[in-house]
Amino acid sequence: MVSATGPLTTKVASGTPYQLDNNQVQRASTALLKYMKSQQKELEETSTKKTLIGDNDDSSDEEDVPSVNEPVWLVMTTKKHVVDKNRLKPGKISIPHSLNSSPSLNICIITADPQRAFKDIVADPSFPSTLSSRITKVIGFTKLKQRYKSFESRRQLLSEHDVFLADDRIITRLAVTLGKTFYKSSKRPIPIRIEQVDKVDGKRVKKDTKKSSKDESNATFASPLVVAKEIEKALNSASVHLAPAATTALRIGTSSFTPDQLTENVKVVVDGLTGKFITKGWRNVKAIHIKGPTTMAMPIWLASELWVDETDVLENVEKDTNQIESEKGEKRKITAEEDVQQKTTKKSKKSKAPVDEDDTARNEKLRKQKAKALDDGTTSPSAKRK
Repeated sequence: MVSATGPLTTKVASGTPYQLDNNQVQRASTALLKYMKSQQKELEETSTKKTLIGDNDDSSDEEDVPSVNEPVWLVMTTKKHVVDKNRLKPGKISIPHSLNSSPSLNICIITADPQRAFKDIVADPSFPSTLSSRITKVIGFTKLKQRYKSFESRRQLLSEHDVFLADDRIITRLAVTLGKTFYKSSKRPIPIRIEQVDKVDGKRVKKDTKKSSKDESNATFASPLVVAKEIEKALNSASVHLAPAATTALRIGTSSFTPDQLTENVKVVVDGLTGKFITKGWRNVKAIHIKGPTTMAMPIWLASELWVDETDVLENVEKDTNQIESEKGEKRKITAEEDVQQKTTKKSKKSKAPVDEDDTARNEKLRKQKAKALDDGTTSPSAKRK
């Protein structure tokens, strides 16, 4: 029931700019990174051995390399659900400061069959050696299903590699094959397009999937330079995993970033989300925070209104309240009339039972016997003997 007599909210002026406050993002990034580093330093001082929390598994002894590399997440809360179902194919947003720039990165690539065609591409002399040295495993989709059926084998595969890339032709089928071991971690496969794309007059030509062959010589993979460029693009992007919820979290940095690097990534990711992935864009954004794995969420943007469209705002609340009251009065009137009608119907149906003649005679006989007994009781025994 609406009890207010005035408007529920006040509309904002049209054309209100929606953008991040650079000073707020900088302050939040500085405070978050400072706290994460101080927290890690405290843990290292109190522990007897070196802490191995995070994603940095490098065994480097250099002093400038941090002993821990914890992820930094951007959490965007929306007013309405972003999508109506889970999207198994994640999106990508290119960021200026990559999360996968380590030269000792272990990359596993899952390809569509045949896998030999992709291995030949990686071994090609034109393929960048700086990238091929980081690709430690290439496996086809068929062999993936055959070799990694058990839970333990999937856990071992997950622990052996830092990043997983997958051919976008099979990315939606990997959820069943890899299971929750992968999809509950931060190492979900990132899609890459490595298929040969044929274009005519600048338009992509659709291929007949029924005529696809398993012959390696007819494999439809792109050239080594195109494949290398696609892999680099995926490594320098933030993955966007959308679900039917009002919260979306993206890994946008690490604790080894500087405040300026984290700030730049935040701006690019927010622009990418609101411009491509979030329905209604900024109008649907409720709040934006950044946080570490064990830290509080630092707010960097909060919405001043809780509605998405102007149609969601009730204007004539007083009129609506009077209408509701009148409707309730009519309902009460109808209910009272129905009660009277029901009572009248019950009275009309109720009738007296017919009087039986035998019962009347019996009652008359009992009355006479009672009167006679009373007369006999009042007469004294001496009077009867006389």
